Amino acid sequence: MYETIIFDLDGTLLDTLDDLTSAVNAALTKFGLPNRTREEVRGFVGNGIVKLMQRAVGEEVCQRQDFQNILSAFKEYYKAHCADATKPYEGIMELLHTLKNRGLKTAVLSNKADFAVKMLAKEYFGDLLQEAVGENEAAGIRKKPAPDSLFAVMERLKADKNSTVYIGDSEVDIQTANNAGVDCISVTWGFKDETFLKENGAKMLVNDPMEILVFCKK
Repeated sequence: MYETIIFDLDGTLLDTLDDLTSAVNAALTKFGLPNRTREEVRGFVGNGIVKLMQRAVGEEVCQRQDFQNILSAFKEYYKAHCADATKPYEGIMELLHTLKNRGLKTAVLSNKADFAVKMLAKEYFGDLLQEAVGENEAAGIRKKPAPDSLFAVMERLKADKNSTVYIGDSEVDIQTANNAGVDCISVTWGFKDETFLKENGAKMLVNDPMEILVFCKK
């Protein structure tokens, strides 16, 4: 039974797709580039904002000197609008309250920019999560699927590997858990569907947030 539950953010705890799409298209429009659909952006998410924007602009634009300016435009817009349409998935708040009442350790770990992870975690979850950690490669902590950031969160929580689970909606989350040697629960309500998750090694899947409680210490 798990005593430490660490979540991915986008597509797992929060439905951020509309705000991400708006920020992507605001940056693209500013630089005269064609906009992307919501479903296209869904497929771009999972490896951090640099990779998100590289996928959004395409390989040719990635090589342009002004790519960093496009990336900065995305960050600026998203920082101001990251909570416009974002919302927790149905059942998430009940799940987090139950985990807290059971005295279990909880955290969120994402490849999203650290400022956005902390901002959104505070905005939506308050004290329901003990740690909120985003991408911090500038400090030498490799982003997912490298295990570095997951190890860092576990160290802060004084978590035991054998009683820790990482919960996410993508192949990156499965790879991260595998690389860290911890179990992974994949959720089917996020940005990737059940078939894709199974094809990418998902062993435990849940269709509803409250199903996670079955695996957690009471």
